[in-house]
Amino acid sequence: MTRTAVSDLIEIEEYPAMTTFAEPAATVPVPAAAPAPAAPADLLARLRAAVAAHPARTAVHAADGSLDFAALDRRTAALAAALRARGVRRGDKVGVHLARTLDLPVALLAVWRAGAAYVPLDPAYPAERISFMAADAGLAAVVSAEAAPPVPAGVPVLRPDAAAPAEDADTADTFVPDPLDSAYVIYTSGSTGRPKGVEVPHGAVADLAAGLEQAGAYRAEPSVVAWNASVSFDASVQQWIRICRGDTLVVVDDARRADPARLAALLAEHAVTDLDLTPSHWQLLREQLTGAAVPRLFMGGEPVPERTWRELADGGIDAFNLYGPTECTVDAITAPITGPGPHLGEPLAGVRVHLLDERLRPVTGAGEVGELYLAGPGLAHGYAGQPGLTAGRFVADPFATAPGTRMYRTGDQARRSAEGLLEYVGRVDRQVKLRGFRIELGEVEHALAALGGVTAAAVTVHEPAPGDTRLAAYVTGTATPAELLAELRRTLPAHLVPAGVTVLEAMPLTPNGKVDHRALPVPAAEAAPEAVGGGVAEQVAEVWRTVLGVPEVLPADDFLSLGGHSLAALRVVHLLRRKLNVELQLRHLLDAADLAAFTEAVQRAAAAGPAAARPALTARRPAVR
Repeated sequence: MTRTAVSDLIEIEEYPAMTTFAEPAATVPVPAAAPAPAAPADLLARLRAAVAAHPARTAVHAADGSLDFAALDRRTAALAAALRARGVRRGDKVGVHLARTLDLPVALLAVWRAGAAYVPLDPAYPAERISFMAADAGLAAVVSAEAAPPVPAGVPVLRPDAAAPAEDADTADTFVPDPLDSAYVIYTSGSTGRPKGVEVPHGAVADLAAGLEQAGAYRAEPSVVAWNASVSFDASVQQWIRICRGDTLVVVDDARRADPARLAALLAEHAVTDLDLTPSHWQLLREQLTGAAVPRLFMGGEPVPERTWRELADGGIDAFNLYGPTECTVDAITAPITGPGPHLGEPLAGVRVHLLDERLRPVTGAGEVGELYLAGPGLAHGYAGQPGLTAGRFVADPFATAPGTRMYRTGDQARRSAEGLLEYVGRVDRQVKLRGFRIELGEVEHALAALGGVTAAAVTVHEPAPGDTRLAAYVTGTATPAELLAELRRTLPAHLVPAGVTVLEAMPLTPNGKVDHRALPVPAAEAAPEAVGGGVAEQVAEVWRTVLGVPEVLPADDFLSLGGHSLAALRVVHLLRRKLNVELQLRHLLDAADLAAFTEAVQRAAAAGPAAARPALTARRPAVR
């Protein structure tokens, strides 16, 4: 991959004024002699200061142990020197292929100290996708606990505990990144079927931390922060960089992240003060936190539902709503979850938000819908190795006074309420958010259409019940749904695999010959009517059939093997609570080996009497107002 030319990059200099909502920047008077604010301190410099000030403070907790700041400094310096000894230089890309252990934050910081940008290669992804990302990024090296990760031949592989020869041991400490140096490349779903790597500079990451501090989202005092998001998800950046401020990082491993009871226990064990999660994940965790002190919540990745907003606001839970695309360095707008219903909030310092119509004219009327454009120092360089795609999304900013300034076209629609609040409306394209992941439906369609026995493919989003959103695929051809799903699981990450495939004789078409996605039928397995009545066993089985979208279930069937996931499990529990008025917990389903074992748990709950009223949450401290 060739590096993006400097002339194509975002201007890092401060902008003359911050524009909120749809107000053009040119209308804001700026004193000619006003000095530009100082650029935020680089995060590596902040890390060095934290190490010097508090060497014995715990820096990282993980399932495999803990590190204080002094030990973290030694390990990252050693690995950075080893990377440089293997030829890694400023501007290179280094893959990080590691599970959620102590090694992960060590590797990310070491890559930065070596002068390179990290490229997350989640070991949970299929080997074919990891190989594509590694080749597309043009990696100079890979840090992996595996001897032979799925990367192109010839790419050096270093273990996370690697060290350089003694004479090279301190060379990494001399590196100071320029704000334009790339910090990371995170791959997101691509509408053409090809994942695209978003390349973000160090200056933008430093601005993110400084902006959240100024907005009051990050406390001044040291915090204990749960690292909950996958390293392949851009929300992880906002979480793990907190270590550079001197905060303690608690790495949440995959097993505890998927188990609400174990995650709640982990939060309590380490007295976690800050937790970033999607609203969907909160619904799974909420039950486990009733009666406990709730950490400050950072909610992003998908819109906060009205019910969740009201519960948090009315309960005085300390929570923030965060909005921002990967291309604008994670978060650009934030709001405390208080007061009126769901809204996006105010831009972070330095961010300019434009609400524009299709001709790039400001949309100013209350209730009028426009598209959000973002500008400021948080913009990414663009899409690595794809200048055409970059030019189509990072467009000239007509409201800026500095020449060459860009703004990013988000594709998100919004409006201003009568009270002036910025409210999310939807998308202008076929991009969706599902359980926090950004998904281009076109990528899944391309993957399906490339499989044998498929003549045409379409993918849409189906919501069989409120809160249970899933991908639904449709094909024409001779392939069976089971064959197609098995092949997709081999090539695509789990969040891109549809819940089911419906085979059609022909695709519905619009008058101009394109697939009419609105005319696609209800997914085949969910078209059967629900049974009414019956004993407890039959009602449990019926709920499984309804939620999983399968025509039949057997006593020995395992929920996860039938395609169930954590949100589907939550829906099963809620439906049975409502149907049977029983005190049922999510763990009853997650702990059950099969349908028969879960049915026994439900029968015991039914014999114990009716369900108690849903308990209230407990605020850790007064909510931010």
